[in-house]
Amino acid sequence: MRVAVTGASGFIGRHVVAQLLGRGCEVVALLREPARQPDEWAGRVEVVPFALGESGLGLYDRLRQPDGLIHLAWAGLPNYRSLHHFETELPRQYQFLSSLVREGLPAMLVAGTCFEYGMQSGMLSPAMPAMPANPYGYAKDALRRQLQMLQTEQDFNLVWGRIFYLYGDGQSAASLYPKLQEAVAAGATTFAMSGGEQLRDYLPVAEVARRIAVLALSNRNLGVQNICSGQPVSVRRLVEGWVEQNQWNITLNLGVYPYPDYEPMAFWGEDSFSLLFPEQAAQDEGEGV
Repeated sequence: MRVAVTGASGFIGRHVVAQLLGRGCEVVALLREPARQPDEWAGRVEVVPFALGESGLGLYDRLRQPDGLIHLAWAGLPNYRSLHHFETELPRQYQFLSSLVREGLPAMLVAGTCFEYGMQSGMLSPAMPAMPANPYGYAKDALRRQLQMLQTEQDFNLVWGRIFYLYGDGQSAASLYPKLQEAVAAGATTFAMSGGEQLRDYLPVAEVARRIAVLALSNRNLGVQNICSGQPVSVRRLVEGWVEQNQWNITLNLGVYPYPDYEPMAFWGEDSFSLLFPEQAAQDEGEGV
């Protein structure tokens, strides 16, 4: 199976490419800067120079007609409140994806976000209405609606993967896990953070990538699916677990930073992936995910 990937050199993308290669797929990566491709791709990944906003006409043939697309690229993060998301990013995202569909792309998985649920608390199910409360969540949800409307005129499979929280190798230096690693490496004895009582839903990035690959390669029109653990955990307990697991000698300095005001205190996802692929859930349990 030939799969095209956008955002392939990013945090999630590099893990997704590894998953696809491990499954014997031909992978073609769309990169704005081809020179920045990882060394481990040499001779294994076909790279096509392309940036969102360029004319996509004829791109499906340039990609040598892939069987599917995994679309991870999105500019303007982590500023979730920027109007850029729906003023600039949304129209060029739709133009790119709709052009590929009209040229013959038969299937795509697009990365969504848990922010599409807005300020709703508790367990969040894909069957619930989206109620985005920031420009990023609004733009993502609008793109989903546009693509589903496009399906009324064009025949293609769509998987909309709402990604919750994640951590692991290659994450932005501004994220919680890398900041903790940085503090430990610098010999700090304390680590400043929020009160840590907010409940969130976290998965390691390698597991997020595995689920994305399984969903994308299913060749089914699955609509909205959560990519999450289904298990709420307090941010404090999560960080304490990292400290314990790595045997780091550092104490948490709680309550230094305020809680974010763009998300509720307690929310997590319904693990629709495991409901859809129970055999994969059993594999997760066996591997201790």
